[in-house]
Amino acid sequence: MDSVKPAVVREQNQLGEKLFAILKICQKINSERDLTTLLDLIAVESTKLVQADRATIFLLDQEKRELWSKVALGSEEILRFDASVGIAGAVVKTGQLINVEDAHRDPRFYPAIDARTHYHTQSLLAVPLRNFAGQIIGAFEVLNKKGGAFTGEDEEILKALAAQAAVAIETAQVVGEMARRREQLMQENAQLWREVEGKFSAQNILGNSAKIQSVMKMIKQISDTSVNVLITGESGTGKELVAKAIHYNSPRTRRPFVALNCAALPESLVESELFGIERGVATGVERRIGKFETAHGGTLFLDEIGDLSLTAQSKILRVLQERVIERVGGRKAIAVDIRILAATNKDLEEGIKKGTFREDLYYRLKVIHIRMPPLREIREDIPLLANHFLANSCREMNRKPVNLASQALSSLANYPWPGNVRELENEIKRLVVMVRRKTLNEEDLSEAIRSASGTAPPPDSKQEPSLKEKTFTWSLQGLIKKIRP
Repeated sequence: MDSVKPAVVREQNQLGEKLFAILKICQKINSERDLTTLLDLIAVESTKLVQADRATIFLLDQEKRELWSKVALGSEEILRFDASVGIAGAVVKTGQLINVEDAHRDPRFYPAIDARTHYHTQSLLAVPLRNFAGQIIGAFEVLNKKGGAFTGEDEEILKALAAQAAVAIETAQVVGEMARRREQLMQENAQLWREVEGKFSAQNILGNSAKIQSVMKMIKQISDTSVNVLITGESGTGKELVAKAIHYNSPRTRRPFVALNCAALPESLVESELFGIERGVATGVERRIGKFETAHGGTLFLDEIGDLSLTAQSKILRVLQERVIERVGGRKAIAVDIRILAATNKDLEEGIKKGTFREDLYYRLKVIHIRMPPLREIREDIPLLANHFLANSCREMNRKPVNLASQALSSLANYPWPGNVRELENEIKRLVVMVRRKTLNEEDLSEAIRSASGTAPPPDSKQEPSLKEKTFTWSLQGLIKKIRP
């Protein structure tokens, strides 16, 4: 009896050591970030625990339906073979553990691997690797048990280690995919930034006229500063394009450009849109940040600022003075770092006289003033702009390049363009859509443009008959008189 007890104690101690070793492996899974290192560790420990000579972790390539060795202790060669062959293939196919004493006597054994690695496999124990969803992703093999065949205890140990290996593999795959996607997104983001910066560079504000060149010069001078800018001009002159050119050529280029159309903002929503709102201010209201917070570090473009109420103007003035905001329903002052660009098609000085615009806000905004000229003041730029819009429209609509006849360009240049550059762009788009010829002629232009150039007949008017037509009419009338009884 006494001789039995030490044996039992020894077995218990050995089992405890094995469990402890498995626990250590589990702990390392949480700290080790390199998959290969981790799987090497699992493979090495598995050979120790089950007293095997070698270990191999095979992963399933779903696309190619192949098994390949991610870790192969005792072999530096990466093994790759059809997933339908070998004992590893059988494990992957059935999802069942396989334990054989003499591998070469088992019809499922794939001897080509031994021939390739110059190794003789005797006993073999293989278990499936399953991911979180229970799908088989590979197989875990240990080879040549020292002292005989693999036991039931060896099977349980290998299943436990296989579960840890599968966790490590899937975690690494998820992390790897996230890293790949992150890298891809970073590349795409960088490309988009390059495209945006190129699109809104000062060089893309087209025009050779003195007034446009003056605007471009001013943009270059002020872009690397943080001074507020007031951009004025009629509707359709490109005020927002100037604002974007200032932002995307400034040190704030990688920070937000936030645009707000003040004319489309109801009075009841001004505060919440500009400054945000705290949760619970009203039933069902969730916390939402406003335009000032969204633009933090970047640029806030207040379009049509002349349409803001005096109340809203006073609140914006406070932000410009103190550089802090408070959300609606909030009590915390939030610091904001923003550059203000404002635009309007209204005469703000006239608004000051009438009491509809605050004088102090006007001078806060008008640190730099840029006036965008209407298209009628820069007629020499119309051919350049027209051809630019023509090329863009053809590209956007997948049309072959077309051109404008000289008479058509002349008519475009003579038109007053009350809608300015926007109206010109829309006219060119209409031509590309409606006219299917390589050359766009004067008669293809809108009636309003042709009328302005004197090439369109007045609406609902009868054409004055020619002299030949008048002579024929007179002759016919005379003949009728002669034959009438």
